[in-house]
Amino acid sequence: MLSKMDKELRRILTSLKWPLIFLAVMWLVFVLQNIFNLDLAFLGVHPLHADGLLGIITGVFIHGNLGHIFSNSFPFLILGWALFYFYQEFAFKSLIMMWLTTGIWVWFFARTNYHIGASGLIYAMASFHIVSALIRKVFGLMAFAMLVIFLYGSMVWGFFPELFPKENISWESHIMGAIAGIVFAFYFRKQGVQKPSLEDEFDDEFDENDDEDLSPYHTHIKYYYTDNKDNTIDD
Repeated sequence: MLSKMDKELRRILTSLKWPLIFLAVMWLVFVLQNIFNLDLAFLGVHPLHADGLLGIITGVFIHGNLGHIFSNSFPFLILGWALFYFYQEFAFKSLIMMWLTTGIWVWFFARTNYHIGASGLIYAMASFHIVSALIRKVFGLMAFAMLVIFLYGSMVWGFFPELFPKENISWESHIMGAIAGIVFAFYFRKQGVQKPSLEDEFDDEFDENDDEDLSPYHTHIKYYYTDNKDNTIDD
């Protein structure tokens, strides 16, 4: 049998699988487009144009330069890992839904340019983690949400393109992604880990006390109920 530590390590490593696969595809595409000097911008989202519909799926894998893909890689890995670690019951489903929803909204509402990169999906995952933690009020989720805010709180400036006049930033992808993350945090709020009720916490406390070896300073107490005939019933 696997020990508790072994199971935890296995869960951590398993949660990396899909984020690493997505990252591998991103980097493979980037390497190929640079080796063969390919311009793959046409695989991005082109709003309100039929030729841009494919970009809803492919746009996240296309990056303009090394700085672009580097800036997206680590946040994608961390946020993606956490999605599969904390929400393993529906992680893949939620990832696909945030990915497609962000792309669809960009296609409908963004400027008529080609929108490329994974930043919209990164914003979706970041807002999902923060809002989901606030909804569920589970300590582990809240702690990770605080880490996200600490590490990536500056992402909020990505909503304001006028702050980066020399950079061609798809702020629409950032906004649409953030909204998608919030929407799906509420959509999946009743699935996965939940904050235990006070009754559950009370029961768990007694279950733990029953299972553990009691120290000499504690006495194991049995609870009895007595009926009117002075018979003792072990509940």
